Amino acid sequence: MRIKEIQKGTVSNIRCDILVCLFLVLTTLAVYWQVGLYPFVNYDDTLYVTENYHVINGLTVDGITWAFTDTHTGNWHPVTMISHMLDCQLYGLDSGQHHMTSLLFHILNTLLLFYVFFKMSENLWQSGFVAVMFALHPLHVESVVWIAERKDVLSTFFWMLTMASYVRYIRNPCFSRYCPVLLFFILGLMSKSMLVTLPIVLLLLDFWPLGRLRTTPEHITTLKSVHPVPSLYPLIQEKIPLFGIAAVFCFITVFAQKSAGAVGTLELFSLGSRIANALVSYAGYMGKMFRPIHLAVFYPHPAAIPIWKIAGAAVLLTGITIWAIRGRTVYPYFITGWLWYLVTLLPVIGLVQVGLQSMADRYTYIPLIGLFIIIAWGTPDFVAGWRHKKRALGVISTLLLLILMTTSWLQVKYWGNTISLFEHAIEVTEDNYFAHLGLGNELTNQGKLNAAVEQYNKALMIRPEFATAHFHLANVRVRQEKFREAIHHYMEAIRIKPDFAEAYNYLGYVLAKQGKINEAINHYQKALYIKPDYAPAHFNLGIIMMYKGNVEAAASCFSEVLRIRPDYHEVRKNLINLQAIIEKRNKARLLDRKTRNNTDQKDSGNVSPRTSHN
Repeated sequence: MRIKEIQKGTVSNIRCDILVCLFLVLTTLAVYWQVGLYPFVNYDDTLYVTENYHVINGLTVDGITWAFTDTHTGNWHPVTMISHMLDCQLYGLDSGQHHMTSLLFHILNTLLLFYVFFKMSENLWQSGFVAVMFALHPLHVESVVWIAERKDVLSTFFWMLTMASYVRYIRNPCFSRYCPVLLFFILGLMSKSMLVTLPIVLLLLDFWPLGRLRTTPEHITTLKSVHPVPSLYPLIQEKIPLFGIAAVFCFITVFAQKSAGAVGTLELFSLGSRIANALVSYAGYMGKMFRPIHLAVFYPHPAAIPIWKIAGAAVLLTGITIWAIRGRTVYPYFITGWLWYLVTLLPVIGLVQVGLQSMADRYTYIPLIGLFIIIAWGTPDFVAGWRHKKRALGVISTLLLLILMTTSWLQVKYWGNTISLFEHAIEVTEDNYFAHLGLGNELTNQGKLNAAVEQYNKALMIRPEFATAHFHLANVRVRQEKFREAIHHYMEAIRIKPDFAEAYNYLGYVLAKQGKINEAINHYQKALYIKPDYAPAHFNLGIIMMYKGNVEAAASCFSEVLRIRPDYHEVRKNLINLQAIIEKRNKARLLDRKTRNNTDQKDSGNVSPRTSHN
């Protein structure tokens, strides 16, 4: 599609799709360019990047091996971790460059989304609208700006490449064209396992806009090069490899999350409360799409949800679903968009509870595309009878664009530092114990210990059985040399969470400072029983063994530290010194043994032989 302009006797042809792409890039940069000046935030960025020695060392063989074998974050996403390593290889710990990498992926995702829907539907403006909403919606800020959420933008990049490869495949189905679909799908799953729903989405696209079913009305698709099939079965059959791969990754994800203790038990969140929260969250995400205010980095799981909310959400979701099914031939885009939204949210809707949050903005990064489809294709149908519909749509689109850009730009600013991020969360939510914890942690890092204690106490007032808050409060009390109070909070953390290895380790440290060596050793050993590869506990146990003069045991502990953390140079020096002491002792023992043997031989030579008496 081209625009022809006649200027001074010359004709210039400008492709509209190129103009749309340029518009998408410029508007996205206008909203997000500020992140190039932002630091890392003290919330999972430490876990994924700044305090992860495998990552900060850049691309190494050991690091890549670790990426494919580690599940300590509760996820198995080696491609994501390798992308962080590559950033560190290129930029070190320049946070601005890490942010710009995530922004680059978001822009690429936007362009690919536009490209794929334009290719599938051959409708420029609706495809452009979906891409604009995706690029600029405030609910997507968290996925783009939070460095720890690289997995969102990276996995979506492979999602879009999978869709693009699939569109290419269906034009001329063959094995060589199917292979890229499999490859990009696997890479996406290795970036974030949420992509397990993609095969179902491809089936939805088969119905609309691709029109691959012969039973599909002809008006549903304009993609004439697609060869329809007589029934749904062949379409499912061709996706069996994708479903098989998705099943494998579901198993890996459950294993990884359980091994890291990230899956909430039924004692913590009952099945009934999970279902209720899932229904309310489905409706809540829709509400936030239309009215994106009071967005926060963490939404606490509610203690109880009013029955009217649960019933209202259930009626709303059921009603829309029934309407979508009944209108599938007249409004085929509606059922595709609606089921896209329902299905892609399913892995993170909370039926399998991971973490403490009730919902999260980042979970909408892919699912909202379904609702954007409904709006993009449904609006022209809705205003079809309007007299000045083109002018009205132009005005509405312009106002919507300005609102989205302004709201997203303001939302991005809250991510400017950790303090503003959690203060905003406290301001716009109720009883946000986790935000108080995060604010307390950052205040601790800044040395504002009394202010940090205040935040930890607020978190515990809201949630007394919050083990992590007890633990961090204890750490601050240690720094303030209030050891009795520190021990109390460490014990509380262990009571609430018996497998809290870090609490056992820190409690051991405090007991050691008080001269209670045997008790300290006992707690270090408990920490290592729970978490065998916990380097700080090995180190602390090694220090105590040195103090007790057991250099062999100390050397063994330090060897374990270096096995886990090869970059721990201070420990390497201690180990070299200990090995020198052990070698010196062994030489002394060997010399002493030789001396005693020689003495015994001399003594045996001086003894008179006995005579027998008959």
